[in-house]
Amino acid sequence: MLPELGAPQLPDAAPADPPQDGAPPGPDGGAHDAHLDAAADAAEAAIARLYGEPLTRLPNDLYIPPDALEVFLDAFEGPLDLLLYLIRKQNFNILDIPMAQVTLQYLEYVEQIRQRNLELAAEYLLMAAMLIEIKSRMLLPKRHEELVEDVGDPRAELVRRLLDYEQIKSAALALGALPQEGRDFVRPQLVVEQGLAPSLPDVDPWDLQRAWLDVLRRAKLTQHHRIGRQELSVREHMSAILRVLQSQRFVEFSELFAGQHTVPIVVVHFVAMLELAKETLIEITQAEPFAPIYVRLAYSPA
Repeated sequence: MLPELGAPQLPDAAPADPPQDGAPPGPDGGAHDAHLDAAADAAEAAIARLYGEPLTRLPNDLYIPPDALEVFLDAFEGPLDLLLYLIRKQNFNILDIPMAQVTLQYLEYVEQIRQRNLELAAEYLLMAAMLIEIKSRMLLPKRHEELVEDVGDPRAELVRRLLDYEQIKSAALALGALPQEGRDFVRPQLVVEQGLAPSLPDVDPWDLQRAWLDVLRRAKLTQHHRIGRQELSVREHMSAILRVLQSQRFVEFSELFAGQHTVPIVVVHFVAMLELAKETLIEITQAEPFAPIYVRLAYSPA
């Protein structure tokens, strides 16, 4: 950013406090009024105020350095920005730049920069040399080879750079005009107390599975096994076996226990079959080893 510099200026005198209407007069009357008038005249003639006291003249030992005050009029981002500013300000056609006039104005500005900041003026001097070269090439008569080859306008490359820079600068201004957080708007923030926002633990399905297995394990440790007494009649099971054998000639041993689901009932049923065999009411036969076992009613001769 390059400033245009101006002459130093002194600070403006602070305005005197106006007298208040309706103030009560002092005890000495006119003398007090004269003192107030003198103070008001001194305040009006003051060029500045120091610790609240008016200064009517500059101190003899006051030194104001040349760069004490700088006035920023126009700022430029570089040589192309300055050159584009000079062209657009005077409504020149960027495709047909009057090199003599633009170069002269450019050099005047660069001279001001060079007097204040030589390091900053280096890149501007490079552009000034380029402008002078272009103007020189335009003034020199063209040689026969250049007429045949039609080398083109010496300003073409400069015009291309200016157009590209102007396009980029316009895009940057458009982006800068967009609403920006912290500059154009502020995101609302809501402070929530920790007690109002409970923090839930991070639980996965495996934790739930482990908890369920632990519940089952503790339930098995505390479970009770009750043994109940069931009254079963061997005589009833003997009668049931005889009814089954009366309707069939041979019944396989395992078929006699069909429908008996609990262990006590199966045991009583087996005991009933043994009692029938003991009393020779049934016969238990097997044709050969490992062959099926059959049960039938005992043969009784007529």
